[in-house]
Amino acid sequence: MSETGVRLQKVLANAGVASRRVAEQLIVEGRVRVDGQVVTELGTRVDPETAVIDVDGTAVQLDQTKRYIMLNKPTGVVSSMKDDRGRPDLRRFTKEWTERLYNVGRLDAETSGLLVLTNDGELAHILAHPSFGVTKVYIAKVEGRVTPQTIARLTKGVELEDGPIAADKARLLTASAEGGGSLVELTLHSGRNRIVRRMMAAVGHPVVELVRRQFGPLHLGTLPAGRTRELTKVERGALLTLARQATSDVPPNAAEDDPRSRPDQETT
Repeated sequence: MSETGVRLQKVLANAGVASRRVAEQLIVEGRVRVDGQVVTELGTRVDPETAVIDVDGTAVQLDQTKRYIMLNKPTGVVSSMKDDRGRPDLRRFTKEWTERLYNVGRLDAETSGLLVLTNDGELAHILAHPSFGVTKVYIAKVEGRVTPQTIARLTKGVELEDGPIAADKARLLTASAEGGGSLVELTLHSGRNRIVRRMMAAVGHPVVELVRRQFGPLHLGTLPAGRTRELTKVERGALLTLARQATSDVPPNAAEDDPRSRPDQETT
């Protein structure tokens, strides 16, 4: 707490949590924590640059210079802000923002779906690195008729050239009896290169189309391919809450334990 900072209800109002009057009510009801401690005094002052605040267990974003963008990356675009081979890159999707944005992790050029763009380096590292366990959900259209036994293999683990890998979850969505292929939902936290495609090929069902539908608490929803939008206040709070929990749960240097899992790889 700070005796010379800004009143807590004003900080909450400036962050867009609620009006100052409603923020005061949240404080009195004991729903606001500052640096892990419940605060109920309306005269409480905090330093907005250093305070860690949450309301009802959800983190509050105080730094208004941070930008968080969701992109539904179309196929044919590489996950880079400047491709040295001249291929279509992500710059076309960031022109309306003055901040220097960069992508959180990667999707290969043939994969579409949810990609986060931000200027928050610390959060980007937590979201992208597999040691923090942030899951991603993919829908894969694959060749052949996938069986329940194959789904079980994916969750039990398959052997790849760079070591074994298991899906956190796997689910068969559809399987055509006429040989028209199958739709499989995979949930993974691995950051290994093109991991979904290699896993499905290893069980005899090469990927035909692949889309990432979910990244941690973020859902692609109905955002069209090639379109962007800023994250909502609720989504930003969910990301920050996840980040704080992840850093408190992961031992020091855990991010360096697995040399195969690098956050800058194309993961699908």
